[in-house]
Amino acid sequence: MKIWIWLFLALVVLTGCEETSNTTQPSTSSDGMIPVELINVIDGDTIKVKYNGKTETVRYLLIDTPEVRHQTLGNQPYGDEASDRNSQLLKNTSITLEFDDGDRYDDYNRLLAYVYADGKSVQETLLNEGLARVAYVFPPNDRHVETFENAEEKAQNEGLGVWQHENYVTNRGFDETKVEMDITGLTKENSNECLIKGNINRENKKIYHVPQGKYYEQTKAEKWFCTEQQAMKAGFKKSGE
Repeated sequence: MKIWIWLFLALVVLTGCEETSNTTQPSTSSDGMIPVELINVIDGDTIKVKYNGKTETVRYLLIDTPEVRHQTLGNQPYGDEASDRNSQLLKNTSITLEFDDGDRYDDYNRLLAYVYADGKSVQETLLNEGLARVAYVFPPNDRHVETFENAEEKAQNEGLGVWQHENYVTNRGFDETKVEMDITGLTKENSNECLIKGNINRENKKIYHVPQGKYYEQTKAEKWFCTEQQAMKAGFKKSGE
C-alpha cells in the first residue's frame, strides 16, 4: 500500500512540474514561429511586444530604416514613412517572431528576430517598398539574407523610397545631405521664398533661424527651409527654444 501512495505522490509532483514548465515557455508552432502581442511601434525597424510574459524590445534582423526622433540625427528622410508603414503592416494582425541560430539579444538588450504579420515577412515588405536597407549581417543570424538582398535589389532597380536619391543609402546608414532638397529643404538659389536658415552648431545640435530672429544675419546657413514645419521635420529646433 505504501508503494502505491509513493507512486501516486510522485505522479502528482511530476504533473505539477510539467504544468509549471508549460506556463513559463512561450508556445511555438511547428515552423518555429512564436506568437507575441504588439505593445507599440517605435520606428521602422523596432517594436515592443509582450513575449514570454515580459515586455521586450524587438530589433528587426538584417534590416535598417532611417531614424525618427534620434538624439543627434533627428528625423531622417523616409524615417516617418518607414515607421508609419511598419505600424500599418502590424495593425490588427497576428504577429509572430522567428529567431535565427545566433545571439537572440543585441548589445542594447533587444530581441533580434524576424517579424511576421499574418505570416508575411515585415522585413521583406519594407525592403520591397524601398523603406529599408539590408544591414547588420552577422552570421549565423543570416538565414534570410539572400531573400532580403533580392528584395532590396528590386527596390533599388525601381528607384523606390530611399533609392530615389543617389548615395543616400550608405554602408553605414543614411546620408541625408544627399537627398534632394525637396525633402530636407530647398537651396536659396532654388527659391527666394525659402528664407529660414538651418545650422548645425559645435555641439552637433540642429538649429533653425527665422529672418526676424536675433542671430539670423550672423548665422551661416547649411540648409534653407521654406517653413518652420519643414525645418522641424528635418530635426531642427528653433533658435532660442
